[in-house]
Amino acid sequence: MIEARRTSAWSRGYELERGGEPLATLERSAWRNGGRFVLGGRTYEVKSNTWASSYTLVADDGTTVASAERVNRKDWTVEADRVIYQFRRASVWREEQELTIGGQPVGSVRRTSMWGGGAVADLPGMPLVVAVFAVAVVLTTWDLAASTG
Repeated sequence: MIEARRTSAWSRGYELERGGEPLATLERSAWRNGGRFVLGGRTYEVKSNTWASSYTLVADDGTTVASAERVNRKDWTVEADRVIYQFRRASVWREEQELTIGGQPVGSVRRTSMWGGGAVADLPGMPLVVAVFAVAVVLTTWDLAASTG
């Protein structure tokens, strides 16, 4: 389980924890969608297209690690190492994205507080760096939606 909390009330960044232990800090970009985080001693950059509908995770050596497509749709995907992870918006009424297998929910990323901006993610079977990427994409999407009203 990954927990995300804003670094401060005015910050665009998030502290990520797993099992109560610090995992990474997601530093969101001030001028574009995406950001960066350090995990396991490596720096990763989350890049987005202009419309924030697709994202790419790039390692510090320039290697593309994962990608996310159709992010602003009800159904969207994350692909990493030739494995496709299916996500879907759980409801238009709450901020939750479900990880699905065969159309059945097996995990999720959900908002824990409307006011604090926190989230909790349970993404079983997903490599840690890919799970952090998925959380970063979801948080960015929610933050963009909140800023556009």
